[in-house]
Amino acid sequence: MAGVKTIAVLTAGGDAPGMNAAVRAVVRSALALGMRAHGVRRAYEGLARGDFTDLGARDVGGIIQRGGTVLQTARFPEFAKPEVQQEALRQLKARGVDALVVIGGDGTMRGAAALHRLGFPVVGIPASIDNDVFGTDMSIGVDTALNTIVEAIDKLRDTAASHQRVFIVETMGRDCGHLALMSGVISGAEMTLIPEQDVSAEEVAAAVSQAHARGKTHAIVVVAEGARLAANALKEMLDRMNTGFESRVTILGHVQRGGSPSAWDRLIAARFGVIAVERLAKGGSGVMVGLQAREIIATDLAVVSSRKRETDLEYYRMARMLAK
Repeated sequence: MAGVKTIAVLTAGGDAPGMNAAVRAVVRSALALGMRAHGVRRAYEGLARGDFTDLGARDVGGIIQRGGTVLQTARFPEFAKPEVQQEALRQLKARGVDALVVIGGDGTMRGAAALHRLGFPVVGIPASIDNDVFGTDMSIGVDTALNTIVEAIDKLRDTAASHQRVFIVETMGRDCGHLALMSGVISGAEMTLIPEQDVSAEEVAAAVSQAHARGKTHAIVVVAEGARLAANALKEMLDRMNTGFESRVTILGHVQRGGSPSAWDRLIAARFGVIAVERLAKGGSGVMVGLQAREIIATDLAVVSSRKRETDLEYYRMARMLAK
């Protein structure tokens, strides 16, 4: 699209480590191609209210290593209303913006798809620690969140072994079990509970009891926040069963979203940002860039916004096998 002279970028939905690296890549690649760059503060809410700021190379300097998002983010369900979308479109045109890059999860991509249907050029970049965005093997932020979870579990293992306890560790992920499942495999958990699989308290108790019978001095159970059996409910049930261990619950919470992004998250953020801008410069629109087998692909926003990435249950089979 030879007519693209100004690009805007926003971050929306839940923050994810690496969003700043993606913003930096978008801005600097746009400048390298002779464009101007604007940032939109506070996601779609800021877009509808015209909260724009000019961004130069120095404005995005020193942010590649920072967690969160310097543009800030917000959830804005009102953006589903046609009149709000039209106002956002008016604000973009009033600021002389020719194309938009949106960075976020599945809800963010639905907003991007709406703008594309209205005829505005837009490309999406997946960023969500849940890793539930369709069209990419990995979203920005997932690797950092996994490292945070595994580091926490490793520390909990130390105190668990000292007191002969089973620790039930709750991870984020909404209704997607990716974070819990991957961290369960990586940390060697005795059992992992995810929304995609039904597991009873009796099965968990059996796995923990078997660990105790093998002479282990501790046990780890990882529970996704969307699992059918919640962490605190599981603790109450295990307390009534003779597993050989005392039980404790640790809910990791929002610490999983924070922290300096890993090398991997910085790398894919850079790749996504550059390719998103290059696609817009060449006239592309209505797609989300993503990673598939180390290659960057593009998936139609209509498809991305209507589907969920499925958790690979082969890892669940692997986790159960390795825990025995």
